[in-house]
Amino acid sequence: MRVSFERTGDSRYATVISLAGRHPRRMDPAPGYDEHIPHDLVHYLAEAELGLASGVFGRAAAGGGGFTETVETSGDRRQRARAQRRMKKREASLGKADRGDMARSEYFAGLCDIAWRRRAGAERPAWARRKRIPPEDAATVGRILDRLDEIAPLWHDLPVGGALIFTWPETAPDAA
Repeated sequence: MRVSFERTGDSRYATVISLAGRHPRRMDPAPGYDEHIPHDLVHYLAEAELGLASGVFGRAAAGGGGFTETVETSGDRRQRARAQRRMKKREASLGKADRGDMARSEYFAGLCDIAWRRRAGAERPAWARRKRIPPEDAATVGRILDRLDEIAPLWHDLPVGGALIFTWPETAPDAA
């Protein structure tokens, strides 16, 4: 699966999922735009670094997730409705096989976002200034922060219309 983080405007980005043999799926606008590193990119790097198969991007690789196809599905409304029900069923089955990956993804993405901003001197909300990294998570957070340190400057320098593209679950972007 290829995952693209596209800067679509001055304060907007999109996340695009491309699976072989299927139409690309897109979330546009994607949540949590940030000029330094957007929310979905933090999730991607945390999940890839931790090897989470049932987080946001692992589910997308298995055909689930909250991404919308970028082309209209052919056929009548009944066929489209059936396809949508199959997608919801697939997502529900992926949720049952989660193994706690989604919760780990949310936990580490949130924790690492705060820790990276602290380390980089980037602005963060007042409540985040008091958040501490539990000692048992320090090594894991450190690994993810190393990835964020590598990718954040690439995102920050990306022009509108540019994209960082990854092959799941790699943490380095594909060569342009």
